[in-house]
Amino acid sequence: MIKLKTEEEIAILRENALMVSKTLAEVGRHIEPGITTKELDGIAEKFIRSMGAVPGFLGFEGFPGTLCMSVNDVVVHGFPSAYKLKEGDIVSVDCGTIYRGYYGDSAYTFPVGKVAPRVRQLLDATRQSLEEGIAQAVAGNRTGDIGAAVQSYCEGLGFSVVRELVGHGVGTSMHESPEVPNYGRHGHGVKLREGMVICIEPMINAGHKEVYLDENGWAVHTADGMPSAHFEKTVVVRHGKAEVLTTYEFIEKQTC
Repeated sequence: MIKLKTEEEIAILRENALMVSKTLAEVGRHIEPGITTKELDGIAEKFIRSMGAVPGFLGFEGFPGTLCMSVNDVVVHGFPSAYKLKEGDIVSVDCGTIYRGYYGDSAYTFPVGKVAPRVRQLLDATRQSLEEGIAQAVAGNRTGDIGAAVQSYCEGLGFSVVRELVGHGVGTSMHESPEVPNYGRHGHGVKLREGMVICIEPMINAGHKEVYLDENGWAVHTADGMPSAHFEKTVVVRHGKAEVLTTYEFIEKQTC
């Protein structure tokens, strides 16, 4: 069942999205060679709680961290750990909040120092594909329009789209209907309606699209060991143009 949100509910979701956006920037400020993903996780938990929110991922179905920290060939759902980031790594930071009974959810893949040119292209392509998908998140379109936009953009640059993982609705639950795949055909899928709030999150591999599940039951890896990137924003389906609740502006101010 798809839950259309009232403007009051969207206002709360907007607050959550802002908190997640600020948390991602705070984590990004500390990303450098030598820091552990567990240390970054602690920074995020403290920051989220300082804003009066609760980490949305911590304890969710047994997940052990505040952040999903997915390094290099880990697509999503990596555990925070004692792993020390190295120059040339990339790390997807996926963050959630709970505030006033609603969830926030967003992700950003950070380079650690200088990365290889093709990896930089992967990051840029994945991020731009997110914008291509958002442009299709308007009332009257379908989820297949979002997926087709992401897929055609990334595959046109020689990258591949993960099939097993999708975007989703968000509200009083972290994962609500509808599912929002990053591949598909225009004119197919669930029809988008004013008031839907969805997370669009391309997960794009440098190599082949195949993935496998880690023995820990959470982390998803690329089957060929090639790097993967992940960007996610929360958006409201509107007539004419989607309203984007997530912002990367706080991150960009630090990297300019």
